[in-house]
Amino acid sequence: MDMKDIVTPMVGTMLQTGGNSASLAQQLSSLFDEASILKARETYEELKSLMSCYQCAILEIETKFKVLNERFSLNYERNPIETIKTRIKSPKSIGEKLIRRNLPLNYDSLEEIHDIAGVRVICSFVDDIYMLADCLLKQDDIRLIQQKDYIAHPKENGYRSFHLIVEVPVFLETEKRLMKVEVQLRTIAMEFWANLEHKLRYKKNLSEELTALTSSELSECAKMSAQLDLKMQKVRDIIENS
Repeated sequence: MDMKDIVTPMVGTMLQTGGNSASLAQQLSSLFDEASILKARETYEELKSLMSCYQCAILEIETKFKVLNERFSLNYERNPIETIKTRIKSPKSIGEKLIRRNLPLNYDSLEEIHDIAGVRVICSFVDDIYMLADCLLKQDDIRLIQQKDYIAHPKENGYRSFHLIVEVPVFLETEKRLMKVEVQLRTIAMEFWANLEHKLRYKKNLSEELTALTSSELSECAKMSAQLDLKMQKVRDIIENS
């Protein structure tokens, strides 16, 4: 049996079961002979190792931002970062994204998903977002893969944030691996709006009329939060210039 024939259903099963090894073993036992199951389990361990590498990549990026925040506190007596949040995409979410993008549920397809590892940086002011992004990208071990400015160009629903896909080296016991991480930078107001919009968007059984109404209201709220960011930035600039 070809390795691809083993890996494809194995990864698919893992993504569908949320990475539960007991459930995986049970389902594989009805699909393959013993040798194939052993090979599948090896690949499953490789997947766990890959997820660990993503976690290490998150630590690298998170540390870089914490260092920047500490240096700004020392040199400018202010902290541009309010909080840092991190996450690894769940196996179920990865599987759903592969399906949405019509990609096969196999190991190789994971290379096409760039936001498995995520770091979200919540800033005080809009200017801090661009400043921190610039500082990160100037570091010689960071390579920019993709950049999307949803602050200058908000999404139709009003969503605003600054997105980067970067590649960072992770130094393991015997090798160096280049891992991709999605970095989102947003203000407190942007984070507040995005969190509430996410909760409301997943409400079930909304009529088309109600969906249209709430979408309009959420878009208006997004404009108000953008105006708040501009006003707070203006107040800070007045204080600093005085």
